[in-house]
Amino acid sequence: MQKPLSAQEALIWVMVTVAVADRSMTERELNQFERLIGFLPVFQGFEGSVGEIADACSSHLRSEDGIDRILNRVATSLPERLYETAYALAVEVAASDVDVKQEELVFLQMLEDRFALDKLAVAAIEHSARVRYRKLA
Repeated sequence: MQKPLSAQEALIWVMVTVAVADRSMTERELNQFERLIGFLPVFQGFEGSVGEIADACSSHLRSEDGIDRILNRVATSLPERLYETAYALAVEVAASDVDVKQEELVFLQMLEDRFALDKLAVAAIEHSARVRYRKLA
């Protein structure tokens, strides 16, 4: 039996999974991880190694049913009140490149479905990210 993830580890798994959904993690996405972990209250007191957590998550991704396994572990590790937080973090990481890829959108849809998120909450989270990452031109 696998060791349960902490809520903070589960949130990092969500960020890693959306970042590598398009088969590559960009420098911007990596910087966004660090920024979010260093600044958001949900990560207060976090002392783990993001690299080790990302490696563990990546090893699950390589398995045949990797996304399902990740979604199941994340869902069982997070209290329901953090489901929207997990979705918001995934949107932040995906939007950090400004150009959200189709694979990232698919993973976001999977998160929305797995967590049975309210459609209005999802729309608000996504709209907020679009506004924050809007370009001048």
